[in-house]
Amino acid sequence: MLTIIQAAGWPIWPLILCSVLALSIIIERFVSLRTARVAPPELFTSILARARAKSITGEEIAAWEAGSLLGMVLSSPLRHLKAHPRCTDEELKEAMQSAGQQAAMRLDQYLSALGTIASVAPLLGLLGTVMGMIEIFGAQSGMGTVANPTQLAQGISMALYNTAFGLAVAIPALIFWRYFRNRIDAYVLSWEIQGTQLIAQLKTLRR
Repeated sequence: MLTIIQAAGWPIWPLILCSVLALSIIIERFVSLRTARVAPPELFTSILARARAKSITGEEIAAWEAGSLLGMVLSSPLRHLKAHPRCTDEELKEAMQSAGQQAAMRLDQYLSALGTIASVAPLLGLLGTVMGMIEIFGAQSGMGTVANPTQLAQGISMALYNTAFGLAVAIPALIFWRYFRNRIDAYVLSWEIQGTQLIAQLKTLRR
């Protein structure tokens, strides 16, 4: 590996940094976007049952908010209703929308950085390729003279290694960015559906 880095020259160091950052973001997002941390399967049913029983306590709301992002979203109208019993249905929706926006921002955390790495890595690889081509042309010391074999080989190695490494960083980063983006969209859609059902249930209970 050290030999490859030496052959690729200085342009590979930004790519190595990008690869480390991309790997760190991917691992962090895999941990943070687990279903148990974002949207526990039985949480909605539990909150709905407690709302129907009209016996929700402040401690339960605080536990739901701290337990998962879905809990934070669904408990927001319940907390608002508890603090303002005479509030309108529109105010309950606004409370949930505000909580949903905050939760969505937490889901999107670091994804823009991963997308940037996926876009920039091929360009950094291209930069290394160009530097390698310059090294190759530099091997031609003058007209009619034999090219410097060492410098020629170094230029070719720099061009090929940087191109390959740039693609090796960009392709997985783009794949995981797409994967996480789709997963987040699915979470947000489920929040909207469950939130609509909860608001409708609260309307019925308040009549």
